[in-house]
Amino acid sequence: MTRLKFALVLLSLLMAGNLGFAQVVNEPKDVPAVYSEPYPPFRIAGQLYYVGTAELACYLIVTPKGNILINSGLASSFDRIRAAIARLGFRLSDVKVLLTTQAHYDHMGAMAEIQKATSAEMMVEEADVPIVNDGGSSDYTMGGHGSLFKPVKVGRVLHNGDTIRLGGINLVVLHHPGHTKGSCSYLLTVNDARRSYTVLIANMPSVVTSKKFSEIAEYPNIAADYEYTFRAMKSLKFNIWLASHASQFGLQKKHTAGTSAYDPLAFADQKGYDVALGELQAEFERHLAGG
Repeated sequence: MTRLKFALVLLSLLMAGNLGFAQVVNEPKDVPAVYSEPYPPFRIAGQLYYVGTAELACYLIVTPKGNILINSGLASSFDRIRAAIARLGFRLSDVKVLLTTQAHYDHMGAMAEIQKATSAEMMVEEADVPIVNDGGSSDYTMGGHGSLFKPVKVGRVLHNGDTIRLGGINLVVLHHPGHTKGSCSYLLTVNDARRSYTVLIANMPSVVTSKKFSEIAEYPNIAADYEYTFRAMKSLKFNIWLASHASQFGLQKKHTAGTSAYDPLAFADQKGYDVALGELQAEFERHLAGG
């Protein structure tokens, strides 16, 4: 083998990670400070708790058979999430299922470390599996600059309408593509001593690309996916709605940080949901009109 061929083979092995070298992760440098700003964990409704930051929403669902964690925030969020779970009286080690609303660095950043610490099963909608596997390097809008988060081993591949069952919780997967190819919302029912609540954890379909849709060769059906998602989300029925970002559902207007008050119906906001979805659809239509 010539030196040139050897160098090329060595380079390909390094890129594939087959020699065991530490993977380089290039999380963006201009991340908004609010993404890391602490927010006290609290009980939202029944078995559902908030364990995210002031902006990046992470949710813990507690069951007798183990817990479900949805989203992980930035790579630096591992210790914060572990501390938030402990503050609520639970253990990170009891997390059995890992989910994400979208395969972007600000929701997947700490997922690999959490999986390593818990051996939890990562479940991802089929269209986002390649992005989770390569750490975001092939994402249609954020990719092309190497991995943005550590790749995570996917256990179960999800599809629209699938149900995740654990300890009496039945969580329905709603495939809402556009923001990423495999973006998902989740619908579940939780209970307290007074009543049951149907909860929608919505992945709001904001447009994240500055390119014309017709220029995105990696995602030729992006416009059709967005149109489908807006139609699907308008028909959903729920008592409480939440989202991937705290600002999307007005967390800090509906909940006073540090308070111990338990008020699930503070998050019952159909009008706010309709307005937020309408604004995003208008944004999408303006983008669509531009090409």
